[in-house]
Amino acid sequence: MPKYMLVMRGTDESMAKMMETPFEQMLETVGRFNEELIRAGVLVAAEGLDDPSQGAVVDYSSETPVVTDGPYGETKELFGGFYLIDVASKEEAVEWAKRMPAVAGSKCEIRRVPAIDEFPQDNEWIIKERAWRERTGQL
Repeated sequence: MPKYMLVMRGTDESMAKMMETPFEQMLETVGRFNEELIRAGVLVAAEGLDDPSQGAVVDYSSETPVVTDGPYGETKELFGGFYLIDVASKEEAVEWAKRMPAVAGSKCEIRRVPAIDEFPQDNEWIIKERAWRERTGQL
């Protein structure tokens, strides 16, 4: 089955609203959704990300990459976390995304993750990656 990444995006307003939610309540809500994904057998990975002020951006616009410490950019350019799910179709990924607990004003971007089998199998780098995935139990 194909994998899809559900990328969670917020705005300044939705992030502020989320911060008003008691932490235990947020854990309960997200935990229930995670449990649904696990019971359905579709969850591959899920992670939330730390505050953007703790991050950095490497900008490759010039010959020498420029590093900027957070906060950076506009909130709408950032994502706060992701789910990686293994489902049969984009439509199924959309259905899971519609059930995801989210604050009004947030968005979820859904992107298919191409499988290694979709790349040229005679390519030296694909051969090396396939071997690494087999060694680490990912294939």
